[in-house]
Amino acid sequence: MLLTIVIFIAILVLLILAHELGHFMTAKLSGVKVEEFGIGFPPRLLSFKRGDTVYSLNAVPLGGFTKLLGEEDPTLRGSLASKSIATRVLVLSAGSLMNILLPIVLFSAAFMIPHDMLLEKVQIEEVAPGSPAQSAGIEPGDTILEINGHPIKNRGDIGYLIHLNLGSEVNILLEKTDFSSKEVNVKPRWNPPEGQGAIGIVITGVDSTVIRESYPFWKAIPSSITHCWEILVLFRNEIVTWFLGATPQLAGPIGIAELTGEVAKAGFSALLEFTALISINLAIINLFPFPGLDGGRLVFVALEWVRRGKRISPQKEGLVHLIGFIVLITVIVVVSYYDIIRIIQGESLLP
Repeated sequence: MLLTIVIFIAILVLLILAHELGHFMTAKLSGVKVEEFGIGFPPRLLSFKRGDTVYSLNAVPLGGFTKLLGEEDPTLRGSLASKSIATRVLVLSAGSLMNILLPIVLFSAAFMIPHDMLLEKVQIEEVAPGSPAQSAGIEPGDTILEINGHPIKNRGDIGYLIHLNLGSEVNILLEKTDFSSKEVNVKPRWNPPEGQGAIGIVITGVDSTVIRESYPFWKAIPSSITHCWEILVLFRNEIVTWFLGATPQLAGPIGIAELTGEVAKAGFSALLEFTALISINLAIINLFPFPGLDGGRLVFVALEWVRRGKRISPQKEGLVHLIGFIVLITVIVVVSYYDIIRIIQGESLLP
């Protein structure tokens, strides 16, 4: 438990540091006065001042902040609000940009570090009646060799590639029970019937073996860039399924800490990949147009542009962000409560 907490805090500090450094560096380069650069939330544990900026380490390790002068007040010299729209957009979005760039480094490192890879033949156990798989001629006993030209190494590849292509036709290369090959085209469904999955199959792995795998850097870096892009697509697809009626699975800090402990058991490479996934999620969530988040502040900048330079009053904008922050903290507390109940009941976030 202690080791899990230490690893979780280390991951959180890394992600927050990357995010806040994005805001900090672009603010400094743009001539915006940074009043405080803090890791964690107050009360302060220690701090020092260099130039106009206070650098602080705070007691609550569940966040961080870059306090900029006059985020809503354009009358203050050197304030964020006094800068051009383009500059404010850059400073406000730089944190999320850093959380997108960091996973490229993390995935590259994870791919280069020798790690265990499960190899298995993936066979079809069941095909749901009336499903896209049945319509395409997929039958129990078939082995899935490729999807859209990507060789299938294990069952995880199936779910990954299918959910990457929801709503789009995919080409599946099968090995039939008589060892002949057959190509079929299937369109994964956005909102399948409960228990069926996107194409309506139940799969199993046979002839499993574990190998050690690592990539050279010239393969790891482009692979990590591709992987980051695909995760963004998966995130978009997940949000679309929410609007179509799927139930989102949420986790607060306690749930993420629990997952950290489970992933850490799989090794350092898996932990790096997990950290990269959290970083990408943090980047996207921060750009949501919700008050209190970077995306919420960008909405006010966009409104100013639409209104041809006419601003919302600093008092009103500040009040909106304060209310949004309180709502966010409330949501985190509620989700954390349900995380605790789930842990007490012995349930896991992992399938």
